[in-house]
Amino acid sequence: MAKHTLGWMPGDGVGKEVMAAARCVLDAVGLDADFVSLDIGWDYWCAEGDALPARTIEGLKDCDAALFGAITSKPKAEAEAELAPELQGKNLVYRSPIVRMRQEFDQYSNVRPCRAFEGNPLNYQDGIDLVVFRENTEGMYCGVEWCPVDGAIRAALETHPNFARFADVPPAEMAFSSRIITWKGATRLIRAAFEYAQKHGYPTVTVVEKPNVLRETSGMMMDAARAVAADFPDIELWDTNIDAMVMWLVKNPRNYGVIATSNLFGDVISDLCAQLVGGLGFAAAGSIGEGIAVFEPTHGSAPKYDGQNKVNPLACILAAKMMLDHIGEGEMADRIYAAVSRVVAAGETRTYDMGGDASCSAMGDAVAAAC
Repeated sequence: MAKHTLGWMPGDGVGKEVMAAARCVLDAVGLDADFVSLDIGWDYWCAEGDALPARTIEGLKDCDAALFGAITSKPKAEAEAELAPELQGKNLVYRSPIVRMRQEFDQYSNVRPCRAFEGNPLNYQDGIDLVVFRENTEGMYCGVEWCPVDGAIRAALETHPNFARFADVPPAEMAFSSRIITWKGATRLIRAAFEYAQKHGYPTVTVVEKPNVLRETSGMMMDAARAVAADFPDIELWDTNIDAMVMWLVKNPRNYGVIATSNLFGDVISDLCAQLVGGLGFAAAGSIGEGIAVFEPTHGSAPKYDGQNKVNPLACILAAKMMLDHIGEGEMADRIYAAVSRVVAAGETRTYDMGGDASCSAMGDAVAAAC
């Protein structure tokens, strides 16, 4: 296979440390790649007013895939206060570079495998094997928001009978966020989930929504699910409400396999599933669409641990494994997964979250040696 060109985006805080551990493992399996360093993160927001500079977007276009570490995000007022003095007061608004990147490259499917490794002391139960497909570009995270709510938006809302109880609320005392679901967005996400289930031998796909309350948006998701399921007669479609699903995942997590849902619900469900198999130190994700895919650990930048060489890098190593699968290096990906399995089962190298005292780099070295 031809040499790969891979975007390398450590980002903020512990992102740099977990990415270094992942690089150690990628080198151990003999990956032949050019790693292209790309700028992203809080430092670029503060210095340039843009956490995802245009040069990074352009650079990603030349890559086969990318690995990302972690990002720092802060509320609106704090973000404004930390801008360089010459950038303050220019109406710059911080927006998550990860959300922007997903939308820029139409990475509509956020895939999060959550599997319990044998011997992991943090497993809620052994034998859990869940894969969450979270819609990545629509829903509550689409970024279509207003505050104050006035003008044409207010006028449109006032045409709805259920808005009457808000009629006396002043525009400046109201904030409005849109939950946008499209037929295209729903069907392609759910189809990706069914195709994954078919490829990997899962008997069911569970679509998680709330159509009894969110009748239009969740209703469209469920209609799309039924339409897609008709093309996969050997896979059973299950559906459940988001509130019931979190209860059933705690009670009977091994009953489920592939789960598909919209953006906000997927954010909640995927973190719950991650905790069932050891927490965010084991939670990897891939944002995948028609163009470049970006893979990442799902934890944040953990500023309190920055520079301590302490956090668990397995999520980032597993994200690198996902990246290898995506670019057609399945044999290398399998070696990494097997190495992680052996290290966790042996129990000789454990980071603080697993009850041990191994450093981030020591865990990376252990997995590399097991490859």
